[in-house]
Amino acid sequence: MSSNKETPIKTIGFVLIVCLVCAALVSISAVQLKPLQVANKLLDQQTKILETAGLLDVAGDDIVATFNKYVDAKMIDLDSGEFIEGDPLLFDERRNSRDATKSEKPDNDIAGINRRSNNAVVYLVRNDEGEVNTIVLPIVGSGLWDLMYGYVGLESDLNTVRSVVYSDHKETPGLGAEVMNPKWKALWPGKKIYDDKGEPKVHLVKGGAKANDIHGVDALSGATLTSNGVTRTLQFWFGEEGYKPFIAKYRSSLGKGGVN
Repeated sequence: MSSNKETPIKTIGFVLIVCLVCAALVSISAVQLKPLQVANKLLDQQTKILETAGLLDVAGDDIVATFNKYVDAKMIDLDSGEFIEGDPLLFDERRNSRDATKSEKPDNDIAGINRRSNNAVVYLVRNDEGEVNTIVLPIVGSGLWDLMYGYVGLESDLNTVRSVVYSDHKETPGLGAEVMNPKWKALWPGKKIYDDKGEPKVHLVKGGAKANDIHGVDALSGATLTSNGVTRTLQFWFGEEGYKPFIAKYRSSLGKGGVN
């Protein structure tokens, strides 16, 4: 007479089979969904860049076509400020910053990023006449809880701010997360990054910036650490270890000399 009594070995075997089947299903799903995830990530990035360039309303539902029509993504070497060869679509700042062969520790890490990728992607945005009227520059720096990623759009003088748009952060809703608030973002257009000596002076002002403060923007209410993080992020990325060498090279190539 056969026995149907379960044994520990049978139970363990059954559990292992179930685990293997589940793992296989998860792996298959991950592989199949990867292209969609990559496409969605790229679409979100292009949407934020168009917003930074003031072209989101122009794009409507056709983000990709608008991006391809107006935006030219180029790789740069941050130390020299020179354009370099490379595929912007394959560039991953977060991955590079974790790779000691592709990044370095800043001498003055006021942005709190630990390591800075040697290269970056900049976005030259052209008007209908083909002239570059906006340059979008990615930024990253510490907030209260983690790194905050975003973009700064500069007008053709490479000093006047068109917009500041954060795309990824973990700040507290209602406090640091107010970097996403349209009212706060509306304070940025027309502000100046550099003073007349070419030093980055853009900053957030606790209690509110004065009307004639061309470098100051209202700090985020109740979010001092996030506000300080934004200031330090901007001053780092527009300093010598950020985009300042690129800005100088680019302006020189246009015959405009230094930063104004």
